[in-house]
Amino acid sequence: MMDLAQYTPGPASIARIHKKDGQRWTMIVTRELPHAPEKVWQALTDPAHLREWAPFDADRRLDTEGDTVKLTWAATQAVTEVQVTQAEAPRVLELHNMRWELEAHGSGTQLTLWHTIPPRYIAWGAAGWQISLDVMDRLLAGAPIGRIAGPNAMQFEGFQRLAAEYRKQFDAE
Repeated sequence: MMDLAQYTPGPASIARIHKKDGQRWTMIVTRELPHAPEKVWQALTDPAHLREWAPFDADRRLDTEGDTVKLTWAATQAVTEVQVTQAEAPRVLELHNMRWELEAHGSGTQLTLWHTIPPRYIAWGAAGWQISLDVMDRLLAGAPIGRIAGPNAMQFEGFQRLAAEYRKQFDAE
């Protein structure tokens, strides 16, 4: 496992927002990954993979449309029961307030996430997802750095910088 002290997230550059109303905004995160869509799909749907990089744990695979899954969020330890509303391997995964699209891009994948959340959490969400996707990328490359999510992410220096950059970009105070 790579020493976490050697990891520094890049600039706040992979997320943008769509402001629907005053209650909920949709964050759109797009990331190019040098891994095949099938490999990224596995990381998005397999509970063992999710425990290594995602901000939530799942009690079962997320790859069957119609299944009800319990997600435990690292930030709060709150359990949310959600339904997988769309699962088309290895292209589309949708559940609750998240939609993932995977598109082959060269020898890798363009991964796009739409995540609808309250405006007061939008900068934190963008920073958290950027770090989580860095962790996923390194995990899939065989150089894991360990999960950085929830309260642990908020203590991480790179998280605070990213959240401040996204707050400024999104004009979200």
